Amino acid sequence: MLLSELEQTQSQLVELEQYSTDGDLAARWLTDISTFGDLHEGCTVADLGAGNGVLGLGAMALGAGRTVLIDSDQNACHTAQSNAEKMGFSDSVEVIHATIGTDSIQLDSPDVVISNPPWGRQSPKADRPFLDAILSTRASSHLMHSAEASHIEPLFEEHGWFVERYGEADFPLPAAYSHHSRQRGKTRAAFWRLNP
Repeated sequence: MLLSELEQTQSQLVELEQYSTDGDLAARWLTDISTFGDLHEGCTVADLGAGNGVLGLGAMALGAGRTVLIDSDQNACHTAQSNAEKMGFSDSVEVIHATIGTDSIQLDSPDVVISNPPWGRQSPKADRPFLDAILSTRASSHLMHSAEASHIEPLFEEHGWFVERYGEADFPLPAAYSHHSRQRGKTRAAFWRLNP
């Protein structure tokens, strides 16, 4: 309920494939990550493509000690900062306005990386900078992506990473863009655990 009450980013940019992660889905996914032991008391979390901060702030609610929220949309960064303040986490949450893959970002060795990147449906390979950023952190990582994605395992295994696909869920898609033909839809998302 806490995550479902967070303020949503008002402007959504189709070229960035901005879709808010539903609070219930975020809570379920973060609980799974905790079960693995990757999300633990006092850990540092990096949320790549954070949007309104639902995943990183959810990690804080589960006991993370520090979270870095990174997004390329200035409006999303303002919303994430506002949500962090409302939840009382502003001292432990850093919001960075930066474009993954373009801007130089110092993550300071997070314990875990969480990302629901653009899936590349509007802009092919839009996810690649996020995947490369995960590879560069050498941190235990959790990725939400299209259940149809077949490139995740080969890419990470090629770099010597352990890859585990551990679940699927429906990802709600409210009509947000002009190309949407239905009021409300859904797509299937899958979850991967990635370890160097």
